[in-house]
Amino acid sequence: MAAEKIISGWKKKQYKPVYWLEGEEDYYIDQVVNYAEHHILSESEAGFNLTVFYGKDANWADIINACRRYPMFSERQVVLLKEAQQMRDIDKLEPYIENPLSSTILVVSYKEKKVDGRTSLSKLLKKNAEVLTTKKMYDNQLPDWTHDLVISKGYEISQKALLLLVDHIGNDLNRIDNEVEKILVNLGTRKNITEDDIEKYVGVSKEYNPFELQAAVVKKDLPKAIRIVQYFEANPKAAPIQLVLPTLFNLFSKTYMVFGQTAKDDKSIAVNIGVNPFFVKDHIATAKNYGYEGVEAALLLLHEYNLRSVGVNNAGSSDASLMKELLFKMMM
Repeated sequence: MAAEKIISGWKKKQYKPVYWLEGEEDYYIDQVVNYAEHHILSESEAGFNLTVFYGKDANWADIINACRRYPMFSERQVVLLKEAQQMRDIDKLEPYIENPLSSTILVVSYKEKKVDGRTSLSKLLKKNAEVLTTKKMYDNQLPDWTHDLVISKGYEISQKALLLLVDHIGNDLNRIDNEVEKILVNLGTRKNITEDDIEKYVGVSKEYNPFELQAAVVKKDLPKAIRIVQYFEANPKAAPIQLVLPTLFNLFSKTYMVFGQTAKDDKSIAVNIGVNPFFVKDHIATAKNYGYEGVEAALLLLHEYNLRSVGVNNAGSSDASLMKELLFKMMM
């Protein structure tokens, strides 16, 4: 069951007594909970028929009693249990889930994990509830997801602006959505998000960022790479070494897979190595510019400097010094 399908059903006045929302991706869980809290009931109905519990402070008996009440001046009531993963004795809700009231819509937000499939609660949920299970999105899916998000809001975004945004924020769908909304509020009548908008409203430099550093590394442009690292040194929050090293490791680890490809076309290679088609040219270029031995050496260097960045075999070198040293060894 997808979040969109649940909300679509609610818009058609199609309700089930129990909805269980679980898993690693908060974004879709938050979407469903927000709709349940603000849109199932009218404002006047919500005053009498909306009850919200929080798992850390909730008592299972209070939740069941709330669910078993009949609605006032409305056909139905909504009971929300947020942060249910923090609730003790959550299995005590089983008797209600076994025999729920049709006039109550119970929505449970169980974030960050799933109910153990071996438990009686899990088996009962599969039988009597609509279950939404979410998974973290793969990093290579983020550009397409973000592009679709912008399109769904009636706007366009340039390719470079898209990559700057995703690279800066990372795998946090709620934050991506919030930043896109912030940008749109400031666009006025314009319908296209540019890299200048990302720089102005999100706060990431369009010239000095991990994406541009990666581009310099791909081309073995050491002077440009060093200039970017110097910018990071002067602006420590722009790109800490703990953000840059995984980006470069991902570049070279995916490039390492290129050498084993029999496919010749970019699309097939992108699928086989698990990257967005837009990025595959970077990996092919890296393979050409560094060669097999160069890519292998880069991976070993990245492992070494990752350890040094957390203090292993590092005699007090700054993050910027480590990055410059790494880039020099990698690209010369």
